[in-house]
Amino acid sequence: MDFRSTIEAIGQYVDIAGVAAMVIGALVSIPLAFRRTNGGGPISVYRSYRQRLGRSILLGLELLVAADIIRTVAVTPTLDSVAVLAVIVAIRTFLSFSLELEITGRWPWQKASPSERLGNVPTP
Repeated sequence: MDFRSTIEAIGQYVDIAGVAAMVIGALVSIPLAFRRTNGGGPISVYRSYRQRLGRSILLGLELLVAADIIRTVAVTPTLDSVAVLAVIVAIRTFLSFSLELEITGRWPWQKASPSERLGNVPTP
């Protein structure tokens, strides 16, 4: 197996890991949302599920970006492929920032409140 096919295979495995993180996160979030709401009602379950699902999507997006970078830089480092990678990374970064805002109620560069640093996530 040569270098190019090895890197391409690694990129595919990281892609699979990204999709798996999103799918498994979506499935695991359902029982966790019901278990950790302490009888807060359907709105509490929904918020809990949405936060957990958002975190799994963020993880999946980061893995997909990593796979794109691996393949683009190591396999096909042409100007066209780098430009396409830049657009993909920009779109996924925007999605990540939007999801972070939805999950935590603040932008990624804003400081967490003291209660958030202790593990208490605010409800939007």
